[in-house]
Amino acid sequence: MKITKAELYGIHLPLKTPFIVSYATFDYMPSIIVKLETDSGLIGWGEAVPDDHVTAENFYGCIEVLKRVLLPAVLGENPFRIEHIHHKMNQAIIANPAAKAAVDIACYDLMGKAAGLPVYDLIGGRSHDELTYPKVLSIEEPEVMAEKALAAIQNGFQSLKLKVGTDPQLDVKRIQAVREAVGLDVPIRVDVNQGWHKYDVAIQAMKQLEEVQLSWLEQPLRIGDIDGLAQLKRQCTIPLMADESIQNGEQLVEIVKKEAVDKINIKLMKSGGIYPAIHMAKAAEYAGIDCQIGSMVESSIGSAAGYHTAISRKNIKSTELTGPILFSKDIGDLKYEVPYVHLNDKPGLGLVINESVLEELTVSRATIN
Repeated sequence: MKITKAELYGIHLPLKTPFIVSYATFDYMPSIIVKLETDSGLIGWGEAVPDDHVTAENFYGCIEVLKRVLLPAVLGENPFRIEHIHHKMNQAIIANPAAKAAVDIACYDLMGKAAGLPVYDLIGGRSHDELTYPKVLSIEEPEVMAEKALAAIQNGFQSLKLKVGTDPQLDVKRIQAVREAVGLDVPIRVDVNQGWHKYDVAIQAMKQLEEVQLSWLEQPLRIGDIDGLAQLKRQCTIPLMADESIQNGEQLVEIVKKEAVDKINIKLMKSGGIYPAIHMAKAAEYAGIDCQIGSMVESSIGSAAGYHTAISRKNIKSTELTGPILFSKDIGDLKYEVPYVHLNDKPGLGLVINESVLEELTVSRATIN
């Protein structure tokens, strides 16, 4: 089996409501969909969701890298040679992990379809019986976030993820208000998205939050400040998770050496796809670090790829790939039922892609053969 043709769709996925994080407000999510065709007639789907602040890529740059560099490099290759394909992509261009993830995910979709197996059976089989996801709340006023948090729990969610990072003292009030609204039994994780920037600011906020009993606090400091994370971990009892500061295996080695965090957030868009992600998770397991598969607000394609990865590894303890339930239109049919996501046993990613919706959302398109 060889890859003979690639199609590229730059799309805008419409959000039901704006998604607000510390560094941006999104009215829609820009995404790049890759469709790989083979000489055996099989089709594999992949996705890239680049982000300047996380993957150091942007929408149109990612399209050009795929169109001019990565997709030409993999034409003629057997998708089962995934190690070789990653080597070729890394030789062709450094970094650009989201673009590489799109190719990787499409290759795994092809492998599963060729083998007649779901992707998770190709990478270890089911290690978890079920997968859950939290209700993700974007940044709003404390009373609004508290009201929405309580409504989420009443509607069946078992845990919450709060986005903060615009103002440390207002963030503390946001988190305290949510905890007061839902009580101490509801697990709450908090994501600062680098918004507290420096150690002295972060430690003040974290000390005020120790009594709130958070499950963990994610990436309070600027990307790359692993020494600062290590210092926070020594000075505060709240478990710490690295996100933007953990992109690849080299950074994982540094985090382990410095005992900088308790957990890491692996995202396929940061690591370059399923293949690098499962290796990173295994390395973290050896170091005694639990993992999460996180979201870049992908469609059903990227989200399904993340869930297949998560269900196959024992030390991936949490997931939060909620993009499809945030969109007013999606291109796939990943099944959500609060608070569970359901992966089927169909080959590959197990998705049916609605190509008419894909065409409707497309703003840029290219064919490579």
